[in-house]
Amino acid sequence: MTAWPTSSADEPEGSRLHFADRLAALVEERRSRLVLGLDPDPAALWPAALERIGAGGDGPHLARVRTAEAMVEHCRAAIVAAGPASVAVKLQLACFERLGAPGWDALEQVAAIGRDHGLLVIADGKRGDVPVTAGAYAQALVGVTPGPFGAVDGLAVDAFTANPLLGRDALEPLVEAAAAAGAGCFVLVRTSNPGAAELQDEGDPPLHERLARLVDELGASHVGAGGLSSVGAVTAATRPDHLGRLRELMPRAVFLLPGVGPQGGRPKDLGPAFAPHPAAGLVTASRAIVNAHAERGGDPASAAEEAAEELRAAAWNL
Repeated sequence: MTAWPTSSADEPEGSRLHFADRLAALVEERRSRLVLGLDPDPAALWPAALERIGAGGDGPHLARVRTAEAMVEHCRAAIVAAGPASVAVKLQLACFERLGAPGWDALEQVAAIGRDHGLLVIADGKRGDVPVTAGAYAQALVGVTPGPFGAVDGLAVDAFTANPLLGRDALEPLVEAAAAAGAGCFVLVRTSNPGAAELQDEGDPPLHERLARLVDELGASHVGAGGLSSVGAVTAATRPDHLGRLRELMPRAVFLLPGVGPQGGRPKDLGPAFAPHPAAGLVTASRAIVNAHAERGGDPASAAEEAAEELRAAAWNL
């Protein structure tokens, strides 16, 4: 078994070791490239989560609080079931934020649960704005906000997703803050939704290739000991025909690969993503794991555990 480096060759970025090196060590340890996606739907939580919370009170405030508590238990159960087959958990921020302040509290709790189970935590919020606002997003996700009463810690995730639409100057505060915290930044390059082709595949060269070049340029100065950058790319598993060219353009980037499962992506088609390094591609799966009981029947946790292990093996044994 190859022992991949676990720290930067020269100087680690931030108080934690380089994101890509921490990822590489975990990928090798667990022999997994699987990321458990959690985008909890309050109307479709596992029954066991609802049973743990019990009956709620009256009023909209209590409804939000109790719903957030149930979401935490749902996510905890999913992490316990599928976490051992995974290297990271990807939290869809919108699913928590729609519950207001209790939802953000739930987000912090689920992130802590993920860490307690040895998983890296990826915040999927696709942040992107003018540089000043991008800096505020970075503080919320991986940094600290100075204030009149002391510093306020952010979410302290291991990585997050970013929207490049506003251009290089809006991405740079996110990339630099991630590097300073020893975290990763996954930039949207080619997304998995059907409508992505309308914009991302247009132009000469197509927009996704121009974004790929930008990712490679931004990540060139943030490469860890294993040869991978802390600036990664979201590249759709639903369009494996693009992966070879995108890998040429981004040889150092970790590819975050959404779309496996209900959207039609298949691990066996993703070879180019993994070519440079065992940790160069991460297969993300949400519904394929958390909703596996809908097809398999039986207990949701058992179905999720089985589905996660099958996906882990399929993505590893290529």
